[in-house]
Formats: sequence, structure tokens, C-alpha cells
Amino acid sequence: MKTTIEELVAFRTVVDTGSITAASEQLSQTVSGISRALSRLEQKLDTTLLRRTTRRLELTEEGAAFLQRTRAILDAIDDAEEHMAARREQPAGRLRVNAASPFMLHAIVPLVPEFRRLYPQISLELDTDDLPIDLLERRTDVAIRIGPLRDSTLHARPLGTHRLRVLASPAYLEAHGKPRKVADLAEHALLGFTQPESLNRWPLRGVHGDEWNIAPTLVASSGETLRQLALAGVGIVCLSDFMTGTDRANGALVQVLAKETADVRQPVNAVYYRNTQLSARITSFLDFLSQRMGS
Repeated sequence: MKTTIEELVAFRTVVDTGSITAASEQLSQTVSGISRALSRLEQKLDTTLLRRTTRRLELTEEGAAFLQRTRAILDAIDDAEEHMAARREQPAGRLRVNAASPFMLHAIVPLVPEFRRLYPQISLELDTDDLPIDLLERRTDVAIRIGPLRDSTLHARPLGTHRLRVLASPAYLEAHGKPRKVADLAEHALLGFTQPESLNRWPLRGVHGDEWNIAPTLVASSGETLRQLALAGVGIVCLSDFMTGTDRANGALVQVLAKETADVRQPVNAVYYRNTQLSARITSFLDFLSQRMGS
């Protein structure tokens, strides 16, 4: 049987205080409990560590040698605990974050300078994928998922929601006209996603309900690619607000069919494995994102 930390602490405290009674008081344990811990330790080591007399305790030669190692072990544990406490106060280490490229570019990257100022000891590693990844296989601490979650092995922390809007560039609308009703879109170039197919259901009201399945003229796997195509005047697109806030503010993209657009919002979640004990660096990042996205 291996010795335990409790037995080592009992042994060191008895030596430092000079008696089992004093050690029991310092450790808030019973005298019999300390005595049993010492006996178990000697049995496991198959040696006598302390000679007990009616007046005092005296280290044996083996006990003195073992005490030196015991102090080194317990000091190392204390140092490790102090180090972890310091990391909680000032989180440190590598943090691997994965997100779809549009969210990374438009939502996370602009926040990186502020995050780095707040947590200079956290080393960020930012990866992008347009489809969900295996967190364990990619050694990812946190992934940002947009839309409904399907993986039950993951724990999710909601970060907010973003509205979907149908948009086009002024140049496209000038050249092709502005659709006045949903049915008019059949005469326009529509930019859609290769997958998932759910992204090609636009939040437009009509006899079909609050969703309209488009037949894309051009498809791409990345929302950022579709955004660039829309900016270039190639067609009409449906994208989340986090991607297009600046474009809408400066007039590079304008909303079409606003009255026919249902208020559909995509949930944004940070996900990680359920069996993961959240480190300070992960918690600080999630708190930071949640606060900034909430505001």
C-alpha cells in the first residue's frame, strides 16, 4: 500500500510539535487518529520512524532520512497549490479556441486586444472550421457553436443570440431591382450554403409560414465567402448580424424585405466536454465573451 498525504502530514507535524497530542491539536484531529496514522505509515514502510517513550519522541536514523524526503514532498505540494492559486488570480497557460471563420473574424478577433490586456499570461490559439469539430481530437478547450446544439456529450454555455437578415449591396439592387415581396426572390440571384441545409431556410413570412426554402444560384461553405460575394454585388444573402453589423452601418449592405422578415435569432454557445474541470483560463475567457456579447 502507498503512503498517503495525510500520513505524511501527521508524521511531519508530530516531529515539528514534539508530541502526538500537540500534533492532534494543530491538525484538529484526535490523538488516536494521529497515532493510527503513524502506525499505518510505519507498517507500510516496514520500519520504525519514531521511538516513543513516556517523556518524548525521538527520530530513528531511518525516520530522520524519511523526514527529509517527507518535507520535500509536502513542500512541493504546497508550492503546487500556491501556483494554482496564483493562476486562478491571474489565469495563465495556452487556451485553444475554435470557431467558424466568420464568427472568429467578426466577433472574436476584434475582442482579442482587450482580452490580451486583461489576461496577458494566457496564450491564445485560434482555429477556424466551418463545420463542427471533435474537441478531443483537435485538443480544443472551447468551441463556439452557432445554431441548435446536437452533441449531448458537450456542456454548453449560452453567449447570446444573433438575428438573421436578408441583405444585398446597393450596387446589386440598383442593377437588378429591389424585391418587393418574397415571391420576387425567384427572379434574383440567391447566395446559399453548401451545408447545413437549414441555413438555406430564410426567415421570411408567407403562405409557407415563417421560413422560406431558397433555391440558391450560388453556394459556398463559408458565411464569410457569401458575405464577400454579397458585397461584390453578386446576389442576395441571408446572414447573422454579427457578420454584417459594420456593413449595414456604413451602407455596404442593406436589408431587403424587412417587413416580411421574421425575428429569427441564432443561438451562440461556447461548448466544452462535460467531464472537463474548467480551468481559470477557460472561465475567464467565457466570462469575457459573455459580458462583451451581452453588451
